[in-house]
Amino acid sequence: MTVSLTVVLALGLTVALGAAIQSAVGFGLAVVAAPFVVLVEPALMPASLLVCGFFLPLWELIRHERDIDWRLLGSAFAARLLLTPVGAALVVLAGTREIALLVGIMVLLVVAVSLTPVSIRATVPNALAAGTITGISGTAASIGGPFFAMVLQHERPTRIRSTLAAFFVLGSASGLTALAIAGEVTRDHMAAGLIWLPFLVLGVWFGRPLRRAVSPRRMRPVVLTFCAVASLVVIVRALLL
Repeated sequence: MTVSLTVVLALGLTVALGAAIQSAVGFGLAVVAAPFVVLVEPALMPASLLVCGFFLPLWELIRHERDIDWRLLGSAFAARLLLTPVGAALVVLAGTREIALLVGIMVLLVVAVSLTPVSIRATVPNALAAGTITGISGTAASIGGPFFAMVLQHERPTRIRSTLAAFFVLGSASGLTALAIAGEVTRDHMAAGLIWLPFLVLGVWFGRPLRRAVSPRRMRPVVLTFCAVASLVVIVRALLL
């Protein structure tokens, strides 16, 4: 690897943290880990995290009860697939500074959307809108799940987790395929993503007792504050480069 193995292993700890939070509240892997990856080793973005974004929800689908809303999933994924080439084009055309800014802005947007008092209903138009945003942000910055999560927020917990997991699996696979076609998936990307898989398992393992001990309602403000601070650091650093 041209990227330091020590750096990859250190970033694995942030992947584990993101996996634990996603296991507890339904999303969080990329929102938590991406700011650290883009700060420490931006060359690994976004493909390495998309590898994790494929395997973690796949594990969730295999291990847990499946209760998927196929109508909303189909609408969101169709829109995401349509806009995925735009996200891949951004990765090709943008430098590390622009990707860092995109990651920081997307995390702040996720925080803002999560704090909005507006109740978003689980309708096909809203699913299409979430998929459209995610087609770009999920491919270029590996972030997008929270937008679809907002559409599903009033559904049953099992339906939210299952539908989101299926959306992540399909979205990560399509994003990686588009990036590979564009020549933006390297051996370093794949190696880092695979090295982080044991950290995903560690995060899921910690996420189970975390889910039982702390309610998602209490955890969300802490996670959102943490992500907002991290994204601001990313944005400031990118602007100063």
